[in-house]
Amino acid sequence: MSYKIKSRIWIEFEDKVLLGEGRVKLLKAIEKTGSLSKAAKSLNISYKKAWDLIDSANKSAEGPLTITNTGGKDGGGTQLTHYGKSLILAFDSINKNCWAFLDDQLEKIKTLKC
Repeated sequence: MSYKIKSRIWIEFEDKVLLGEGRVKLLKAIEKTGSLSKAAKSLNISYKKAWDLIDSANKSAEGPLTITNTGGKDGGGTQLTHYGKSLILAFDSINKNCWAFLDDQLEKIKTLKC
């Protein structure tokens, strides 16, 4: 038999989600594309949903995760702040370590005999 552990991690502040896998994917897409609109399109979500996710994360965080430049001659865009990039790295590390821990714990089940 092949057992698996299923889990999802998210970080909350005062019962509001700061980061989870979806928000991290969106932040990474913003970093890659330089645009909230392009990031939303690349993830097949609406601009409104993407904006709501980033707005919620920004309101839950100690500081802004993104900086938005309004349009003009060179067009607008969205960039991650240093803090936003640091949060992504921290979340990825937590997520990776959690999965390593869960994999180790699963070995306890695999060794059990009836």
